[in-house]
Amino acid sequence: MKKTVLSTAFGALVLGVAFASPSQAADVSACLITKTDTNPFFVKMKEGATAKAQELGVTLKAYAGKVDGDHDSQVAAIESCIADGAKGILIAASDTKAIVDQVKKAQDAGILVIALDTPLDPATAADATFATDNLLAGKLIGQWAAATMGDNAKTAKVGFLDLTPSQPTVDVLRDQGFMIGFGIDPKDPNKIGDEDDPRIVGHDVTNGNEEGGRTAMENLLQKDPDINVIHTINEPAAVGAYQALKAVGKEKDVLIVSVDGGCPGVKSVAEGVIGATSQQYPLMMAALGIEAIKKFADTGEKPKPTEGKDFFDTGVALVTDKPAAGVESIDTKVGTEKCWG
Repeated sequence: MKKTVLSTAFGALVLGVAFASPSQAADVSACLITKTDTNPFFVKMKEGATAKAQELGVTLKAYAGKVDGDHDSQVAAIESCIADGAKGILIAASDTKAIVDQVKKAQDAGILVIALDTPLDPATAADATFATDNLLAGKLIGQWAAATMGDNAKTAKVGFLDLTPSQPTVDVLRDQGFMIGFGIDPKDPNKIGDEDDPRIVGHDVTNGNEEGGRTAMENLLQKDPDINVIHTINEPAAVGAYQALKAVGKEKDVLIVSVDGGCPGVKSVAEGVIGATSQQYPLMMAALGIEAIKKFADTGEKPKPTEGKDFFDTGVALVTDKPAAGVESIDTKVGTEKCWG
């Protein structure tokens, strides 16, 4: 996504809120609810929301789960936001199905609910979604991996390091996107694990962190020590996978791909730990979300999706120093200029 396009998109949501009076702004409060407060992706999301809230005079309260998958803490956070009379909630949901009833309760209280990064299930349960096109993010790394392997892709042994057992939408979309890009039939597009392609060694969950990535990689190596392609839900999981491979001397035998585009992840691409990653832009997601809440508070208008999509697309770019024919990408120098964390 070119900077000019992002700037245009950003400006489109700013329109109509820039001239709000201080008295109006003082009455607007918002909540940000993330999966954790330690993952660099969500740290940057919080920074974006905080900076934009300060700029617009919006009172912001931030909440986070103890770990990725901590649904109960997110439910409690929504309860607090309703009790506080928040005008809007930005949420990156841990359990995209189970949270829907609580989201409906907030909406019934007159609160605008925007999903960030992770669409709810169904996506229409939120008033809007600001996110990376996660299916496209997965397709890009799948296409890159297939093109990089060439004819060997036909006999590859592929492992998936997923997020949590609840299969949140972001996890499913990235998995299915990778499969489509790599040339694997994903079967049910809304489900992980029903594929029957003989190239798939298996799936394991990581909770989106290094420790989980290391353990999941060890488990997959036990299933098949000749595994040679690994799709990871995010870069912390990818680094954990690399550590497990290095411990058994296989770090040069396995192609690792991921999604996030944080500065540590881009550095891992530059160092050869990760072959390629799809970069997303969490600061923009959160900043646009705060602007949308402010606009809703001032005018009652809800944000509209990107034309031709059912969500507001905040952009994605493939980052690699080993470009593959037919797959558009940027190198780690450009990726570093755009990275976060």
